[in-house]
Amino acid sequence: MSLRSRVGSIIFFVYYMLSTALFGILAPIATLLLPKDYRQPVLNQHNKGLLFVFRIFCGVKVEIIGREHIDKNRPVVLVANHQSEWETYVLQVLMAPVSTVLKKELLSVPFFGWGLKMVQPIAIDRSKRTNALKQIISQGKERLEDGRSVLIFPEGTRIKPTEEKEFNKGAAMLATSAKVPILPVVHNAGYAWPSKSFFKFPGSIRLVIGPVIESEGKKTSELHDEMSAWMRAEMAKLPKGID
Repeated sequence: MSLRSRVGSIIFFVYYMLSTALFGILAPIATLLLPKDYRQPVLNQHNKGLLFVFRIFCGVKVEIIGREHIDKNRPVVLVANHQSEWETYVLQVLMAPVSTVLKKELLSVPFFGWGLKMVQPIAIDRSKRTNALKQIISQGKERLEDGRSVLIFPEGTRIKPTEEKEFNKGAAMLATSAKVPILPVVHNAGYAWPSKSFFKFPGSIRLVIGPVIESEGKKTSELHDEMSAWMRAEMAKLPKGID
């Protein structure tokens, strides 16, 4: 591990803690005072700051392919592979307004969880899979009807870049139920920002945004298979390791 990785990781950690604490304190006030349409732009200042410090001090370059597929005037079910915390921040910025499906325990984390509540997440109990799926469908449709995209990580949890996990069908079920398209995304951020690791590593992250996959006229299984096929094919093309 290089000296830059060590120093950059320390700087990032200090900034992360201070910024998260500040926005966590301000979040309840902002939620009370600001109309809901203004809450995510406020929280995204925190997200943008984290991403900036990560790039500059940890020496990371980011390549985003497929921006032209983003239409912020059309809510979608956004799906992405899950390797680190990086994608949770960058997709909030790229796709705002967006509500993320996450485990409910995160909302209880001091400061961090308080900020999350600002952006209307769908907080599920993963130990109750049937109830969780019903919640994703019902609350997901509410968010989509309100003009918010819904972010789902179909692997269900973060995994290492070298691992593979079956995609669940929750995203396809929501998309077909709400009659909205799926927008698939893949990336290799886990090499630069490993899950559950203090250290960050210099290099390049590639994020690929695919064309929307329409749900109209398709069964859930058909939509899921189309989504999975695109994601698997694009994930196979991503650099294996840090460039």
